[in-house]
Amino acid sequence: MKILFTDLDGTLLNKQSLITEKTADFLRSFTDGGNLLVPASGRPLLSIQKLLYTTGLTDMVRYIVAYNGALIWDCKADAPAWSTRIPFECAGKIQKICIDRMIHIQTYNHETVYTVTEDMAINYYKKRIFLPVVYTSDPMGMCDEEPFKMLAIDLEDHDRLCKLANDLAPLIGNEVSMVFSNPYYLEFFNKKAGKGNAVVELCKLLDVPITDSYAAGDEENDISMIKAAGCGIAMANATAPVKDAADVITGSDNDHDGLIRFLSS
Repeated sequence: MKILFTDLDGTLLNKQSLITEKTADFLRSFTDGGNLLVPASGRPLLSIQKLLYTTGLTDMVRYIVAYNGALIWDCKADAPAWSTRIPFECAGKIQKICIDRMIHIQTYNHETVYTVTEDMAINYYKKRIFLPVVYTSDPMGMCDEEPFKMLAIDLEDHDRLCKLANDLAPLIGNEVSMVFSNPYYLEFFNKKAGKGNAVVELCKLLDVPITDSYAAGDEENDISMIKAAGCGIAMANATAPVKDAADVITGSDNDHDGLIRFLSS
């Protein structure tokens, strides 16, 4: 049995957040052959589930890696197979410094996004992530459990997010990872999470050799799983650090079935 861990946006999906008929046909053949397709995304679980439904992949997927590897969801059991969360103390520090600097910050509780105010950042986010949003002066105060992840967004100044990460590092760096899922999104999640750790944990859970795993992605938050998998695949449209980390680079981008062209070659 082989396991394909694949990022969604910029990797399996095209720019319209869809998959082509060619990709769907390959994935059907792959899973019908006894292999596993595992979407691995920074998206919340419900967003991934909705996306799988709209693209016709739901019945091909047994496990989902959500929140940048903070949650492995068993679709058949309808329950977590493994998870880890951001400690409340760290989440509070992230929220405070973002609010003080007027940087958009959001977190998640079950099926809801919590953020401070309706702004350009959340409106941009909602175009692809179809989840209800609640506006509150204290997003973390709405959470009855420690969050799987938090997300800071700045659509205009990438360097501002870099400075945020640098300033937070001495405060939370021992417990929380900070990586970009695109130039506008700075993701926060437990050090024990990350897509790479999810690859290792699921392979261990299923007793599948890591050498029988593939992982494909295009952005910084995909690097850990590309390094962890038996074969790490960077998309042609991937950033330079992702390509440097990969074993192979696809010949075509995500808008031209790049991943499937490589896997079927």
